[in-house]
Amino acid sequence: MTQKQPAPRIRKSPEQVRSAVHQAVIDLLSDPEGADLTIPAIAQRAGVNHTSIYRRWGSREALLADVVTTRLERDSPLADTGTLRGDLIAWAEAGVASIRTPEGRLLVRAVALSMPASAQAQAERAQHFQRRMHSIEQIRERAAARGENPPPLEQILDQLLAPLYIRAIFGIDPPATGYPELLVDRLLGGAGGPGTA
Repeated sequence: MTQKQPAPRIRKSPEQVRSAVHQAVIDLLSDPEGADLTIPAIAQRAGVNHTSIYRRWGSREALLADVVTTRLERDSPLADTGTLRGDLIAWAEAGVASIRTPEGRLLVRAVALSMPASAQAQAERAQHFQRRMHSIEQIRERAAARGENPPPLEQILDQLLAPLYIRAIFGIDPPATGYPELLVDRLLGGAGGPGTA
């Protein structure tokens, strides 16, 4: 296995620690020979003490959830198109574009690896993914304020988000064109809401 030299341990600000640790996770996930994705290995790659990781994130699962959510927030910002349908399509298009990239596929793997083994890890992990759920709630709230009838959060997860990630997990690319629109129109048709773009 080709070993990348660990970063030197110098005093870092909290945001520098977070950035270095996130990049270390991405680097280890990218290792074609399957690098060890443990807290000590992440700490060594990031050039920080492993206790700093435990102190900030509590568990590997929570760290992976933070990495995934942060990258999704960066790569899939919320669009305000003026309609529920337009907002959901823009959000789904960003998701499709993300999972077509090498880093996007790594994030899907990180989601799978972040499945918790304890109730405490589950709670820590959920805190980070809740940020992503809040983004969906913002879309729903804007739609309701415009007089539209947004579907429940669980329905959006089941009919819009889940199909994208199931395809990514099994390595099945979405159709080249029209897939976000297809998912959104099925979702809104089932919800009976307005929201035509």
